[in-house]
Amino acid sequence: MILLAVIFFILLFLNMPVAFAIGIASLSYFLFEPNLPISITVQRMVSGTQSFPLLAVPFFILAGNLMNSAGITSRLIRFSNALTGHIQGSLAHVSIVLSTIMGGISGSANADAAMQSRILGRKMIDRGYSGGYSVGVIAFSSLITATIPPSIGLILYGYVGEVSIGKLFLAGIIPGILMMTFLMIVAYTIAKKRGYDSIDRPKRATFKEVMSALKASIWALLFPVILIVGIRFGVFTASEAGSFAVVYALVIGFFIHKELDWKKFKDAVKQSVMDNAMILLIISTSAILGYLITYNQLPRTAAEFIIGLTSSPTLILLLVLLFLLIIGMFIESTVIVLLLTPIFLPIITQIGVDPVHFGILMMTLVTMGGMTPPVGVTMYTVCSLTDVSVEEYVKESWPFMAGVILLVAILALFPQIVTFLPNLLM
Repeated sequence: MILLAVIFFILLFLNMPVAFAIGIASLSYFLFEPNLPISITVQRMVSGTQSFPLLAVPFFILAGNLMNSAGITSRLIRFSNALTGHIQGSLAHVSIVLSTIMGGISGSANADAAMQSRILGRKMIDRGYSGGYSVGVIAFSSLITATIPPSIGLILYGYVGEVSIGKLFLAGIIPGILMMTFLMIVAYTIAKKRGYDSIDRPKRATFKEVMSALKASIWALLFPVILIVGIRFGVFTASEAGSFAVVYALVIGFFIHKELDWKKFKDAVKQSVMDNAMILLIISTSAILGYLITYNQLPRTAAEFIIGLTSSPTLILLLVLLFLLIIGMFIESTVIVLLLTPIFLPIITQIGVDPVHFGILMMTLVTMGGMTPPVGVTMYTVCSLTDVSVEEYVKESWPFMAGVILLVAILALFPQIVTFLPNLLM
């Protein structure tokens, strides 16, 4: 397994796509292990994608792209601006609130960050905000989509760890709202200190304006509510909810907002095919590595090693979270979920930690890796779309990262915050 890990990181260092790096590294193990028939690799790649719960991923990705093409984003921006446009650092707060709402639509941090960079990034810089502050807000606010349902990461975690996706969706609501609050506090503090919007800040929206914006975006706001209620009362499973989301997006786009035409529909399908191809290729090659992890009894070995360091459940949990925080800076979150969930889930369940609680913490930390150097995909996305240097981004984004880490520490020490809604409703 050491040789496999070395080959994997060498391939990543050579900028090989993650799916191919996993597949080639795993295949090399079979070449050096005579007791394992190489035909297992093909069997595992096929079986790794043959899962009913996994159907939720392509459906929710397609639904998110369709909703972005259906005029929903512009309506949500208007609603977010009505709620927070009068606060100092107004556009930063609009970005954060928009991410909270969009989390129930896109389910993807990188998709949310890319969308906001195109729409709000240049506006924030033109308003007088520094480039680093602007892209830092956009990048870290997109982290909220890691917990607000329907998070693609939570679906994958539930699939790999055999954890209730319905409970994970419910568990992510309160942490998502708390993350919004923490990031808004950080954004306001910095804006106040630097004097952003001190002269040209928009006026507070009237109650009539807020209600008008709410009415315009009501169909988007109802979407995550319908999903949660439908899953909770058994109307549909998480996978079936994905197909419902696609139909919902089509109805909203074609018949209610009437902004989705055939060209936008084809573009959304094309983008969804590319997004799904990337994710499913990673899933299929990760299935080979997952088999090797089980074959070498790595979960048991890792559990014995970590538990041997300390007997305190809290310290064990913090050690695992620290490892996830570090590894997330180097490997894409989807890969981490697929590879490390089978290793760490038995450990944390052995020490009495709720798998649902751990899933929220894990997804927050590994998704945040996309906002940090050296290989953060979201970081490079927001910087490239706004022409802000990575150096400036890194310099000014650390307060937002500190706010998220503080929130994760609170959630780790007080699991009732995460498990309250799942325990209450399910």
